Amino acid sequence: MRVTQSNGLDLNLLVALDVLLEEQSVGGAARRLHLSEPAMSRTLGRIRKALGDPVLVRAGRRMVPTPRALAVRAEVSAVVERARALFAPPADTDLRTVTRTFTVLCHDAVAAACGSDLFARAARDAPGIRLRFLAESHVDAPLLREGTADLEVGVIDTVAPEVRVEPLYEDRMMGVVRDGHPLLEGEVTPERFAGEVDHLVVSRRGRLRGPVDEALAGLGLTRRVVGSVGTFPASLFVVRATDLTGLISYWSVPMARALGVATFEVPLPLPPLQVGLAWHPRHDVDPAHAWLRAAVRETLVGRSRAE
Repeated sequence: MRVTQSNGLDLNLLVALDVLLEEQSVGGAARRLHLSEPAMSRTLGRIRKALGDPVLVRAGRRMVPTPRALAVRAEVSAVVERARALFAPPADTDLRTVTRTFTVLCHDAVAAACGSDLFARAARDAPGIRLRFLAESHVDAPLLREGTADLEVGVIDTVAPEVRVEPLYEDRMMGVVRDGHPLLEGEVTPERFAGEVDHLVVSRRGRLRGPVDEALAGLGLTRRVVGSVGTFPASLFVVRATDLTGLISYWSVPMARALGVATFEVPLPLPPLQVGLAWHPRHDVDPAHAWLRAAVRETLVGRSRAE
């Protein structure tokens, strides 16, 4: 075990002192610490200088500890054992005994589509864990770094170098209209998609343009956007009661079907959506956070494969 220096004192001398007092032999201590005898002798010299005491003195053919060394022997051994325990791999954690609240930053479509599965999994695996879904804001903030959120789920656009990002799968956008909408009568072409309907945009920042407009512009087409809402679930309720056309992610299709909203393939070459997870590296080896990542990962990937 190696530790760093503090206030000019090499704390590794504690480890060497502990072994020297057990072995009462420079040669024996050297073998246990995988050092040469000259190196171990130099270490003993540094210990003597640090303590202001000979520590070990020769008595005939062997070495014996000084009264000072005997007085500190138990304390040195205890400090070294505590240090070893501190740096030892964590013991297996019984998730059923963990009490935590995790905040998941995501689009509310994630909570709407996957929340029930995640709450059921928490009740089964870790009943002391509570999940708090935090909606995405129109203002970008370092919520993972600040600890406001424990995990981000969705299309990760952060560029913070300290954030861990794990891609999961590619999603795509689907068109949505009310059941029985005239657009569904016949093939949905780019021309009909652009010219026969008015469009509702989903944007947490209130934007009225996006990748659809860029794809249409590449074909020399434009569409009429009448407004925007902040979330996909809100857009579904608007679309269901109007003749507007909206968009949702493919894995949200079951939510649209549950509301009686029809879906169709968008007749445009839209860029795929890379769905993933993001978290701060301070959570890398936290067993409870690892459980959270696994639960979200398996729920999202499982749902994407089922659709």
